[in-house]
Amino acid sequence: MKMALLKVHAPTPTPTSASAQLQWRCSVSVAPTTLAFPNSYSISAERGRREWNWRVKCSSSSAEIEKGAASFGPGSPVRATNILVVGATGTLGRQIVRRALDEGYDVRCLVRPRPAPADFLRDWGATVVNADLSKPETIPATLVGIHTVIDCATGRPEEPIKTVDWEGKVALIQCAKAMGIQKYVFYSIHNCDKHPEVPLMEIKFCTEKFLRDSGLNHVIIRLCGFMQGLIGQYAVPILEEKSVWGTDAPTRIAYMDTQDIARLTFIAIRNDKLNGKLLTFAGPRAWTTQEVITLCERLAGQDANVTTVPVSILRLTRQLTRFFEWTNDVADRLAFSEVLTSDTVFSVPMAETYSLLGVDSKDIVTLEKYLQDYFTNILKKLKDLKAQSKQTDIIF
Repeated sequence: MKMALLKVHAPTPTPTSASAQLQWRCSVSVAPTTLAFPNSYSISAERGRREWNWRVKCSSSSAEIEKGAASFGPGSPVRATNILVVGATGTLGRQIVRRALDEGYDVRCLVRPRPAPADFLRDWGATVVNADLSKPETIPATLVGIHTVIDCATGRPEEPIKTVDWEGKVALIQCAKAMGIQKYVFYSIHNCDKHPEVPLMEIKFCTEKFLRDSGLNHVIIRLCGFMQGLIGQYAVPILEEKSVWGTDAPTRIAYMDTQDIARLTFIAIRNDKLNGKLLTFAGPRAWTTQEVITLCERLAGQDANVTTVPVSILRLTRQLTRFFEWTNDVADRLAFSEVLTSDTVFSVPMAETYSLLGVDSKDIVTLEKYLQDYFTNILKKLKDLKAQSKQTDIIF
């Protein structure tokens, strides 16, 4: 039975070298027809250094995997329209599925078993298969006959970041390599290479490196932020006259409509010249939290009940949660407060990317237009509901 050893060392910078980049050491050896699965994970006791130690070996069903790899290896006649979307029920994933179906792709969706089935994906015309990135033995069957994997998955808030975003992604990439997948699209986070002190960003950067070293044809797309996420965070609370939570952070984010992200993604997939490239997608303008709230107030026609949480409180909360093992996952997610205090701008000039993809910048939705359409539609529906309610009133 073939063995492989992957060892990753990712030192966290000292406060005086916050901009220091992650140091990476990686050694992977996976035979073309051998699938390697991780079975151990450890983090060093030192808080100043994060260390991953992986010892991986073939699964008990390696014969089936080797058969699949032989049938669908590199150069096999798998249609380029056969794609697998991982994380298809998420904010971005569902837009990837819709776009793919509209463009004539045969879409298979990897979805974790759940009490409420993802029936909407089937209704759209996609095929849904149950698998779980945290259970590597469930992955290979989903890749049979697939040409391109589009990886939109991320862990749920209630689970450790490493479970899906690191362990699961390593297993998925190794499976894709073993099964002869011909293209892999991975979504990462802008500036992830500049913030190794944030566990999720550190893991994203490590995964980028692991994917490049795997030898798979790939496209890495770094994202800044989703416009869709602003609806539940700001628009809905303002309309319902509930508290809107914000920070006093100066961070600016160039939010982008996930429909535009999906459209640009498929343009990139069809351009073989972009194999192995790192692209960053950003919206037309970078916004602070307060600017977004002000825009929502104007479009809603009412003031927001804003509760401002100082970033210093978030940082203190993170320090407290790091003292207890059972709150470490909370601390990892609060690590984004470190980014919020850095006056970072999550945006990049897009002129070169638009030219590379053959896209007109005028076709990219602005945040003003996106939120204006939302508020116009929702206020019209509320007005119609109010009118219908008055029509059904019965006065004795």
